Amino acid sequence: MSKPLVLFCDFDGTITEKDNIVAIMRRFAPPEWEALTEKILSQQVSVREGVGRLFQLLPSSLRQEIVDFIVGEAAIRPGFAEFVRFCRDEGIELLITSGGIDFFVEPILAPFELNVPIYCNGSDFSGERITITWPHRCDEHCDNDCGMCKTTIIRRYDPDRHFRVVIGDSVTDLAGAKIADFVIARSLLAQKCAELGLPHRTFATFHDVIAILQDLRTQQEVGSP
Repeated sequence: MSKPLVLFCDFDGTITEKDNIVAIMRRFAPPEWEALTEKILSQQVSVREGVGRLFQLLPSSLRQEIVDFIVGEAAIRPGFAEFVRFCRDEGIELLITSGGIDFFVEPILAPFELNVPIYCNGSDFSGERITITWPHRCDEHCDNDCGMCKTTIIRRYDPDRHFRVVIGDSVTDLAGAKIADFVIARSLLAQKCAELGLPHRTFATFHDVIAILQDLRTQQEVGSP
């Protein structure tokens, strides 16, 4: 009997076409944000440390200006609304697993009335500068200092009972991709999956994702996952 699909879908660069943290930093941060971002992407500093330091560059007083900017700026990848409806209609469990921050992730997703779990980092504007909080840190099985640890969320689903699919685009999705049953990838994540021989297919839009999920279901039903 086929195992039910459970989807762990990234946000920045996956649901949205561009990385929202980069867009925010490019618009509001002093120049040192670029070197720090490069250190995160090259894994010289952990995601938690790097993202925390990035937002410390920004005054808390900019909160509403940042939200207004990013909600207006964020372009949703084509097919996302149809993907959400497909998961709902087919009874496929969907989780949003984002390294983004609640104060912009939630308003960007609000129009879709998702009614699914959204795992992301938190924020504190009570000080002079923006402080990021980490409600979903790494468990004892992960020492990557992820911030929002995607592998911790994935491990809650028994691979004997679920077919676990990661949908993502970047280095922040790689640890999860390594333990998933299948990866739907674009950009850097697709490159890494190819290099490591991880089972994956590539996507450009969520229409592609729907087609891949339909194929996965068909393969499971005929006994060739």
